[in-house]
Amino acid sequence: MRVLRWPDELATQQFAAEWAACPALHNAFIALHGDLGAGKTTLVRHVLKALGVQGRIKSPTYAVVEPYELPALDGAVLNIWHFDFYRFADPREWEEAGFRDIFASHGLKLAEWPEKAASMLPVADVDVHITTQMDATRQATLTAHSAAGLALLQACKTQKEPEVQNVPGTTP
Repeated sequence: MRVLRWPDELATQQFAAEWAACPALHNAFIALHGDLGAGKTTLVRHVLKALGVQGRIKSPTYAVVEPYELPALDGAVLNIWHFDFYRFADPREWEEAGFRDIFASHGLKLAEWPEKAASMLPVADVDVHITTQMDATRQATLTAHSAAGLALLQACKTQKEPEVQNVPGTTP
């Protein structure tokens, strides 16, 4: 688990760029949790831009999913799906929409409001919980559930771990 603090949108953008540079992201399922306005869509937009998506990146709130196709470094295609399950009234809508096939395929899946699809979704490689703090900064708690998830947590370099300092008269 990693807990990060993003003091502004630039910090979110830097984090997204680090993740985009991690090969494990190309075949990961990232579940994004947080209240309305917490920054889930902002994070996704920065990740997609860092991966090379050009033009306007729409929120899939009404469409439920926005697909993207990018050329990968190895000449293949990187498929990306950005989901927003906010409007789901019943988790069975996930199955009826045919999303099982997408989640079984190779590519990056980013899902906002995954709890609305409940037990229909596979286990995420990383759960990202974003909360807005009193000072308007964002706190992101990242929890890995797979080897790919652990690789993604290790790719987070924008926030250094606090250094332990030896204060005179104390034992480190």
